[in-house]
Amino acid sequence: MEEAIEDADYVIIILPGGKGSHIELGMAIALKKQIFLYSPHGEALDMETTSTFYHLSEVKICTGSVEELLSTILKK
Repeated sequence: MEEAIEDADYVIIILPGGKGSHIELGMAIALKKQIFLYSPHGEALDMETTSTFYHLSEVKICTGSVEELLSTILKK
C-alpha cells in the first residue's frame, strides 16, 4: 500500500471509507500528494460526521457524479 501511494500522481479517497482508506489518506497527506476526496452525497461537508483531515488545503472535496469527479481531476 505504501509503495502505491508513493508512486501515485494523485490519490482518490471514496467515501464512505473504512479505516484503511483513512490510513491511505494520512499517508497521502504526509507524502504531499494531490488528494481528491469523493463524497457523492456531500457526507464530507456534514459537520456531524466530517473529519478535520478532509478540510486540509491539500484535499479537494468532490461531490456529485463520477463524471463530475473525473472532470475535476482532468482539469488539474
